[in-house]
Amino acid sequence: MLAEECRKELTDHLIPFWSALRDKQNGGFYGYMSYDLQVNRQADKGVILHSRILWFFASCYAVLGDKACLENAAAAFEFLKNHCIDKEYGGVYWMVNYKGEPVDSMKHTYNIAFAIYALSAYYNACGEPEALALAEKLFADVEAKTPDEYGYGESFSRDWKPVANDALSENGIMAEKTMNAVLHLIEAYTELYKANHSQKVSARLEFLLRQVRESIYDATNQALRVFFDQRFQVLGDIHSFGHDIEAAWLMDLACETLENPVLTEEFRRMDLDIANNIKRIAFENGTLKNERDGKKVDASRIWWVQAETVVGFVNAYQKSGDTAFLTAAYEQWDYIKAHIIDQRVGGEWFYRLEPDGTPDPTQEIAGPWKCPYHNGRMCLEMIKRHVN
Repeated sequence: MLAEECRKELTDHLIPFWSALRDKQNGGFYGYMSYDLQVNRQADKGVILHSRILWFFASCYAVLGDKACLENAAAAFEFLKNHCIDKEYGGVYWMVNYKGEPVDSMKHTYNIAFAIYALSAYYNACGEPEALALAEKLFADVEAKTPDEYGYGESFSRDWKPVANDALSENGIMAEKTMNAVLHLIEAYTELYKANHSQKVSARLEFLLRQVRESIYDATNQALRVFFDQRFQVLGDIHSFGHDIEAAWLMDLACETLENPVLTEEFRRMDLDIANNIKRIAFENGTLKNERDGKKVDASRIWWVQAETVVGFVNAYQKSGDTAFLTAAYEQWDYIKAHIIDQRVGGEWFYRLEPDGTPDPTQEIAGPWKCPYHNGRMCLEMIKRHVN
């Protein structure tokens, strides 16, 4: 039973692992654990990591009712509130040191989106009014500082001057706009709208969904484009399989949260096309490949891609009734159990596996990007969706 197995993974493995990384001396959570399970207690602390940890523990409390999760969420909230939000210029820092002092003050729309997501989830879980006020302030910062005539800018200096988008650019491409930032603004605004039902938030969420449909989605290939210039002209020929299957369920959720039946049906069809395409071209031997760059396919297995594949295929099954999606989700979960979950005492999930299934020893177990958000959310979604 998938839901019960995911509940066990959550309560017996993920929650204890991340609880043990709480930094009770300096606040927040330790910023790094190496592949050999050594914690660096003086590593810098990623703001994205702390937002995702806040989201994780708040969401676990909302679903499981575990007071210890609420205590951990409160610790993450205090650290985010006191050390990660720029009280002078707005937004959030990119990175702070282990004491909570800024070491990289770059402002990034993607990063702020995760803070909005986490603060909104914390409010939705426990009703903390300060969390909602901070989420709404960050929403106002994004809306005041980042839009241009084509969409949302992404990368800025501390005082909101545009800078190169190194943080989200890859594959030798320097992109001014990315599918990734748009997707996670959709995710953040969906959670914020659950909290405040603001017409301004719903209007911007609908704008972002239209942007996906009109500028990011490639209907011919049933895939999302990845990198763009300022005017949303496509850069490169890249297909991120993991982002596609993640987007396919997050966009469904956004439309349902808006309670817009026209958008819900339109995106249901589009998202099923995306999921079908991903299953056809990238799902092999019970697991999803990473991405395609031109004619080159990266067949490594990344922890978050595997987790999002389970949710994306279950969502497609629930939206279509096609049991082939449910079978694929079971196969992917079996692969995760056999290969991705780190069975070592004190481990979590491996970051990356080579195509032959060997874990990559250069990748951390916890770090600025390696977090409990994707795998924790997969477990929570299976519980909430009652998947047997």
